[in-house]
Amino acid sequence: MDGLVQNLKYSGDVLFMVLGAVMIFAMHAGFAFLELGTVRRKNQVNALVKILSDWSVSTVVYFLIGFPLAYGINFIRPASELMKMQGFDMVHFFFLLTFAACIPAIISGGIAERAKFWPQVVAGGIFVALLYPFFESLIWGRLSMSGGQPALIQGWFSNTFGATFHDYAGSVVVHSMGGWLALPAILLLGPRLGRYGKSGKSYPIPVSSIPFLSLGSWILAVGWFGFNVMSAQSFTGISGLVAVNSLMAMVGGVLAALFISKADPGFVHNGALAGLIAICAGSDIVHPLGALVIGAIGAAIFVYGFQIEQEKLKIDDVLGVWPLHGITGTWGGIAAGIFGSQMLGGMGGVSLLSQLSGSVIAVCVALTGGFIVYFLLHKTVGIRLSEEGEMRGADLTVHHIDAYPEEGVHVGRG
Repeated sequence: MDGLVQNLKYSGDVLFMVLGAVMIFAMHAGFAFLELGTVRRKNQVNALVKILSDWSVSTVVYFLIGFPLAYGINFIRPASELMKMQGFDMVHFFFLLTFAACIPAIISGGIAERAKFWPQVVAGGIFVALLYPFFESLIWGRLSMSGGQPALIQGWFSNTFGATFHDYAGSVVVHSMGGWLALPAILLLGPRLGRYGKSGKSYPIPVSSIPFLSLGSWILAVGWFGFNVMSAQSFTGISGLVAVNSLMAMVGGVLAALFISKADPGFVHNGALAGLIAICAGSDIVHPLGALVIGAIGAAIFVYGFQIEQEKLKIDDVLGVWPLHGITGTWGGIAAGIFGSQMLGGMGGVSLLSQLSGSVIAVCVALTGGFIVYFLLHKTVGIRLSEEGEMRGADLTVHHIDAYPEEGVHVGRG
């Protein structure tokens, strides 16, 4: 009887994680359509192919290198051994792959419309195989604990500030890392042709499709409940608080963006994502009203951050991934230390100094790793399309077909 109960528990946990993995996998369609709706029509095919290609490369490198590096578990052994605990380790890999593959998906939006295809595929593979798993192992994985006690950087946080760095679902480990990794690439690439005049005057490039952009946001928002809620990684660990906090943060992001941007559809739909990014870290420990505020502040950071980035700093970050994922993700890590305190209705057990330190360390790791990888690619194979290729668009230059090929076919009547 005990064996049957244990098998049922393993089976339930495996099913739980498979459902979560599939929900987050679906989010990658959201990344694709968010980019597709934001870029011009001549770059829509490229957006779709990039996301799927990055996902596929991420799967292989995370299976062979990244997951073993982060958790000390490898799959180069007989299938019969892989089925221990109903194959829990394998679905654990699948679930965490969906997080890892967000890194190149995030970067894709920032470098859109002028980046070469294959160098970016290589860069994404390096990040998912090595850099992301290294940081993941320090916060969540095998290097975060030793003998049941916090180790290395988490041990330092615990001993110095009284609590480990808390990131329940990846505000910092996933989103901040992705956004700050994108920044060196965006800066090395430079702005798109015609984005800024010789005098520095801004010439905004309109999006191609508000409906596609909105669809991307909706898909991401729905999948995000798998991202956050399923981070429990077991039936017994599931939390209704995480679900409601995710909802409240998303709504807070929408409402804040709605008022700040005067109902601009791009900001409103990205405001929902800003709220969800900001709540990931503390979704299991903050009060729902705290989540509402966290999401609202996250959206404000994105709206104002995007405007400053584009118009003051003259950084052509097409989807605004640096303020959206990078800065807002950093805010999410810090916010968990503020609103997670019992004084503000949170669960407690978190340190603001640990949250601040961990968030800053992530920024340093991402900027350093991103600059090294993109600088080397920039100096060797190059990372930017030729001027002619950029003017034609990545669809025709890279994939030799545009998004609406039927429109280019003229059938005579006779």
